[in-house]
Amino acid sequence: MHIFDLSGKTAIVTGAARGIGQGIALALAEAGADVVCISQSKSEETANKAKAFGRKTSIIQVDLSDRSSLQTTFEEALTLTGHVDILINNAGIIRRAPAKDHSEQDWYDVINLNLNSVFLLSQLAGRHMIERGSGKIINICSMLSYQGGITVPGYTASKHGIAGVTKALANEWASSGIQVNGIAPGYITTDNTAPIRSDEHRTATITERIPAGRWGTPEDLKGPAIFLASSASDYMNGHILCVDGGWMAR
Repeated sequence: MHIFDLSGKTAIVTGAARGIGQGIALALAEAGADVVCISQSKSEETANKAKAFGRKTSIIQVDLSDRSSLQTTFEEALTLTGHVDILINNAGIIRRAPAKDHSEQDWYDVINLNLNSVFLLSQLAGRHMIERGSGKIINICSMLSYQGGITVPGYTASKHGIAGVTKALANEWASSGIQVNGIAPGYITTDNTAPIRSDEHRTATITERIPAGRWGTPEDLKGPAIFLASSASDYMNGHILCVDGGWMAR
């Protein structure tokens, strides 16, 4: 199964401190990749767990919503690793409020981190990967890349945007040996979904619609992440892979 082997590869994972980002960072380390954990909060736990797989790990603590930090952050990652083969754009926030009450600040905060920083960081990584003639960029999308959701207009707009950026970059960079794809997680037990899970009625309603009969966990994203980061997906470009227990098929 060498086509899934990531030995000798270096991956950047944003939002790696917990949840989906942590799960993917550990999956890539387990598959053989060295990992740079980028997060606004401390990601020592992720780095230490990744080291247990015998991989080199690095930590960069930074607020990616500060666009002035993106260039220096990517350059620091390059200094730490020498090259970047895989970029996982996972960092994001969600602000919940009915559309009529959704503040302008919440809208801009969500769009800035979830969409603007993803494009700009992908642009930096893309230039590097084009020079090397290979690379993998994986954007974490959402069921709300397809649907409208409730009380999350900014988040929905950002995740629709991420799906579009994924396809746009895939079209331009495929001929340079770079695969750009996305993963759209379904309902996953993370901090972001805690407000929903605290509502017993809504949780039950959601669970009833999931054919698998349960919510997902970050562990459920390990295989898809390794697949898209490895040579197993070399002829896959511009695709959004739903990992949702069957939610979108219902």
